[in-house]
Amino acid sequence: MDNKVLEIFIPGPAGRLEAKYFKSKKNTSPIALVLQPHPQYGGTMNNKVVVETFKTFMDNDFSVCRVNFRGVGKSDGEFDNGQGELADAAAALDWLERENFDNSQCWVSGFSFGSLIAMQLLMRRPEINRFIAISPQPNVYDFSFLSPCPTSGLMIYGKKDELVPLEYITDLNKRLSSQKGIKVEFQSVPDGNHFFSKNEEQLVKYLDKYIKKETALY
Repeated sequence: MDNKVLEIFIPGPAGRLEAKYFKSKKNTSPIALVLQPHPQYGGTMNNKVVVETFKTFMDNDFSVCRVNFRGVGKSDGEFDNGQGELADAAAALDWLERENFDNSQCWVSGFSFGSLIAMQLLMRRPEINRFIAISPQPNVYDFSFLSPCPTSGLMIYGKKDELVPLEYITDLNKRLSSQKGIKVEFQSVPDGNHFFSKNEEQLVKYLDKYIKKETALY
């Protein structure tokens, strides 16, 4: 399966961005961008959760791209505390849309720090109509910019996340569930830690189920 995944370089605001890309053979296939965890804690686009998410989109016939933020792997530039990373994500989405101008749906997904960048991108790009935030950290990053959240999506987290006390997730759930017209689903992986080290299969199962349900509408 991996032989169809291309290594590409995308022109970004700080130079070129290293990325992996899979192009669906299906016309008007949905597209998805998958974002990496924190670069300063060893995060790359080859993180296990990012790769599994990428593959789950592939298996569901998406054209999908995962990207190394500036300063990671072969990407030019250096870490920019989130601002530059958001600009990188926007450049990657631009590229993905140009390659798939007839896409039927536009999804964004991110793991940990990547979920913050994904949600910030969501607020700026009205064409994004679904999101998956994996292991968000509302105790570290302020997610209050999500009011109102423009589209429905999935927040998935480990019940035993050692980096995020559960009450922060519960709070975020309350805040987002009071919004009219959108449905943000919160899904916990019972024994999952922040990295889903022993629960990847369970994580993939939930991702797959959500993607299938939401693409069936189109």
